[in-house]
Amino acid sequence: MLATDYPGSLLWFDTIRGIGFGFRKELLLPSSSSFVQFANLQTGVLPETLGRMPKGQQAMTLLELMTIRAFHSKILRCCSLGTAIGFRIKKGVLTDIPAILVFVSRKVDKQWLSPIQCLPTALEGPGGVWCDVDVVEFSYFGAPEPAPKEQLYTEIVDDLRGGDPLIGSGSQVANQETYGTLGAIVKSQTGSRQVGFLTNGHVAVDLDYPNQKMFHPLPPTLGPGVYLGAVERATSFITDDLWYGIFSGINPETFVRADGAFIPFADDFDMSTVITSVKGVGEIGDVKVIDLQYPIGSLIGKQVMKVGRSSGLTSGTVLAYALEYNDEKGICFLTDFLVVGENQQCFDLEGDSGSLIIMKGENGEKTRPIGIIWGGTANRGRLKLKVGQQPENWTSGVDLGRLLNLLELDIIVTEEGLKEAVQEQRGALAAAIASTVGDSLNPRNVFF
Repeated sequence: MLATDYPGSLLWFDTIRGIGFGFRKELLLPSSSSFVQFANLQTGVLPETLGRMPKGQQAMTLLELMTIRAFHSKILRCCSLGTAIGFRIKKGVLTDIPAILVFVSRKVDKQWLSPIQCLPTALEGPGGVWCDVDVVEFSYFGAPEPAPKEQLYTEIVDDLRGGDPLIGSGSQVANQETYGTLGAIVKSQTGSRQVGFLTNGHVAVDLDYPNQKMFHPLPPTLGPGVYLGAVERATSFITDDLWYGIFSGINPETFVRADGAFIPFADDFDMSTVITSVKGVGEIGDVKVIDLQYPIGSLIGKQVMKVGRSSGLTSGTVLAYALEYNDEKGICFLTDFLVVGENQQCFDLEGDSGSLIIMKGENGEKTRPIGIIWGGTANRGRLKLKVGQQPENWTSGVDLGRLLNLLELDIIVTEEGLKEAVQEQRGALAAAIASTVGDSLNPRNVFF
């Protein structure tokens, strides 16, 4: 592993190598913990709740559910492919019952399981706070059906791939090796307050091309395209305590996928071609911050949409938050959002990485972005949510509010805001130039 591969650090003018997403089929016992509160789990026995319900307070917030999962993380990691925070699912339909979702490779009737293989129906955490446990089947069911041509080749997709004279959220961006989707127009909180765009780190960063130049729709060597700018800073992973403000389990090697990159627009790029609205959606509101102390219903079960260069405009539902899984080395990883497409359709396709995940407005409110896509079903496995129906495709996403904070960026969501940001950048640049000229004319800096 290269030095730049280690998670938890923000890379400025640097490059990264991502780690692929996938659930393990093997079950490895994590190293023992010295935490006193986990002592009852060292023998691998869950507190017995079968046949009775806990008497304490039912968990209602994301933080409470994540705390309960952390309390039982060792044994849950041993008996599952991964876990997440969500609502209990009954016959393929989300209920309003907060639960820890436990993913297994095969779900069968408890008649065919030994007692030690059965999970309890509920788990208690510190202070007697408890929640339901729901088992969800996750397995490789073969590659998803190809998307219909009418979904791939629509007017909106053609526009995103260069058919429109304007560029904004959803537009295709590419370097010499990869292509993806522009997520949002942003400005830097530091330096000369540069205006640029946000996409995934794995879209923008390629170790074979250290300059990391980005184009729309394609690099000149591959087709028609205009130079947008070069990657200034990017990130791939960060430790869970820095991301969520809490430790999500007892494994000291726990990292969250924070897949993002900031590309300032080049000085000679025509900023009059940049728009802040989202094609097919329109104007959007400010970022919806995911506060862990909010009720779980403020996020889970909400309807979302995205616009990407491959599949255009699609809709889906936030199924879960803080999805946890392990790699073959026993390192624990988390990803923020798990989204399933509407009517069993794919929420994203290859090339949609970087697209904004936008929560639909309710009661006349504006739509608001909550995340950006970084991965999806592809050939990695799907969720079996209902007997007798095809397995669901899923999409994984990064919490946008946390990513912007990490990269020290602000999103720009209005045309007026864009104009102000461009003026601010020009002013900061002029001030920097004036300061440099002044220093050079200072007699103290003249040498004979």
